[in-house]
Amino acid sequence: MRGEGTVDSRLTLRSGRGRGTLTAAVLASGMAFLDSTVVNVALPALGHELRASLAQLQWVVNGYTLTLAAFVLLGGALGDRFGRRRVFMVGIVWFTVASIACGFAWDPGVLVGARIVQGIGAALLTPGSLAIIQASFEPDERGKAIGAWSGLSGVTTAVGPFVGGLLIDVATWRWIFWMNVPLALVALWFSWRCVPESRSPSPEVRGRFDIGGALLGALALAGLTYGLIEPRAWPTLVVALVAAVAFVLVERARGERAMLPLHLFSSRVFSGLNAYTIVVYGAFGGLFFLLVIYLQNALGYSALAAGAATVPITLLLLVFSAWSGALATKIGPAIQLVAGPLLCAAGALLLRFAGDDYVTSVLPGVVVFGVGLTMLVAPLTATVLGAVDDHYAGVASGINNAAARASSMLAVAALPLVVGLSGTEYAEAGPLTNAYRAATLWCAGFLALGAVIALIARPGYRGARGGRQHR
Repeated sequence: MRGEGTVDSRLTLRSGRGRGTLTAAVLASGMAFLDSTVVNVALPALGHELRASLAQLQWVVNGYTLTLAAFVLLGGALGDRFGRRRVFMVGIVWFTVASIACGFAWDPGVLVGARIVQGIGAALLTPGSLAIIQASFEPDERGKAIGAWSGLSGVTTAVGPFVGGLLIDVATWRWIFWMNVPLALVALWFSWRCVPESRSPSPEVRGRFDIGGALLGALALAGLTYGLIEPRAWPTLVVALVAAVAFVLVERARGERAMLPLHLFSSRVFSGLNAYTIVVYGAFGGLFFLLVIYLQNALGYSALAAGAATVPITLLLLVFSAWSGALATKIGPAIQLVAGPLLCAAGALLLRFAGDDYVTSVLPGVVVFGVGLTMLVAPLTATVLGAVDDHYAGVASGINNAAARASSMLAVAALPLVVGLSGTEYAEAGPLTNAYRAATLWCAGFLALGAVIALIARPGYRGARGGRQHR
């Protein structure tokens, strides 16, 4: 029976419905993860075909990230209120229709518009994938199901740039969007057949429907992003500032019913690690946005080769993330949260000298960066969740996820401006090389700053379930 699922869930990974529910969650979230990575590989090809400027390429990436970051908390709230399975399936359909539109785009403006709409679909389905697993499986099975979801979703992320590069080389960049269609159809079928409906049992859910906060947050992020990509549009920065102030006032007035409960930031650890997330993930986003373009337009790598260049990072995450989380549980996360970004900074400095020979000039930096990233990701997630009471775990996860995506988006917007890259210079080897090498220094600096923030925050989580960290 497709009941409410939140209280009386009986799914296990041994049952057909359990495996079908997991399959739906993995395929749907995998689509969203794919489109967060594979599009970077396609930027040179679509930029050439659509005659796009650098600013337009930035919006191809940021249009999607903007609406995903702005509405992911609202997407989770909609699922809690109207039914997680229902909103999840709506998100899949929404995302797929927008993906088809992306593939048929005939100019940069149309593509950016379709990407903005696609990000809204991702914001509807992304929080639902984990919420469905949490609500549908027996308590003893949830850890296994979430672990399987993480591993299988990691596989989709790993193969995405490789498959995307292959499609670009043998067909057209448009297929990186159209390949979502068969994945979506399978995910919808399993969702309809296997996923039980569930919603939050809390009577306060209706009061927590904070659409005003979501719209103000989106306006603040959009204004800031546009002002950074188009420096002459400085009035949008004023709009962003006003919207940000209004957002804080609205969230404070709503108190416990807010989309972003401000009292959570009274925790030094929670506040510090969200600041850590902003600088570290901002460095990640800015570096890899320019790296993939640099490999293709300055060094002559094919789309397939450029897409495969960073696969070792994802493979390291896939194989060693569980070990990294277990180590942090045993010794505490502080060492890894400090050492991780420092290793990533060393990897960024090695990638500054990326050249034609992948094995000697690119792979060492990629591996060092991947080791550092593997050290910090699992401890960061666990420590952020451990910094708040149990019933705020979902909100804390959403805040940290939004911080990571928003900072990556702002880095993609700001970094080319900071290093002096504009117009169509991304297609010229000389200006691109100078800008890329300067960007690696900036990113390494921000990663080192992340290590300093971790030292100040002094996280002390040691894996105690439901516990709060030292504040």
